[in-house]
Amino acid sequence: MSEKTIPYKIYLEEDEMPKSWYNLRADMKNKPAPLLNPGTGQPLTAEELTPIFCEELVKQELDNDTPLVEIPAEIRDFYKMYRPSPLVRAYCLEEKLQTPAKIYYKFEGNNTSGSHKLNSAIAQAYYAKKQGLKGVTTETGAGQWGTALSMACSYLGLDCKVYMVKVSYEQKPFRREVMRTYGASVVPSPSETTEVGKKILAEHPGTTGSLGCAISEAVEVATKNPGYRYVLGSV
Repeated sequence: MSEKTIPYKIYLEEDEMPKSWYNLRADMKNKPAPLLNPGTGQPLTAEELTPIFCEELVKQELDNDTPLVEIPAEIRDFYKMYRPSPLVRAYCLEEKLQTPAKIYYKFEGNNTSGSHKLNSAIAQAYYAKKQGLKGVTTETGAGQWGTALSMACSYLGLDCKVYMVKVSYEQKPFRREVMRTYGASVVPSPSETTEVGKKILAEHPGTTGSLGCAISEAVEVATKNPGYRYVLGSV
């Protein structure tokens, strides 16, 4: 294809969308270090992870051997609402930079949540729904992940509890209210709703929060409430 005929935007057809996720670890000669139990220092087992995460997600997280994981048809149908997303040739940027490089970027913002994070959120929410859970908990920093998961849970009829880093909760009211519009409960973290939140507030009364704190609160709520699991997104 000649330089002049390369379009600004390149789209796949819907039937060209991938039907499987790729598990990179299956092809890695040197496998990543395992997740460790902070109490014992030993690799975490499925039995230790299932009180926190959905069963299917635990299975995938610990799988070092399966290269391709089939994307369920229900998730592929959901993706079609905003995918395939275009591969965009950045002609103007190339010209401004006076570079011989050909620059492309993948535009993933053409969905209501505003970021690529919806791709993972709908999958994790789907597996929670399939397991028969009542809802999920999560953390969010600036609010993009929380927005994506709130949208996914609204679509699937799941309860969604979001712990949002306090400084972002106060600085980004729009993100906060979008999550609530989708039906999620949004709590500034650290909060008085969890034991770990109370402990952090007692030790650091003026703290503006952190992702680590928000994750800790979300995990606590998931493990103490039957029918809930924690889903990971921000980090």
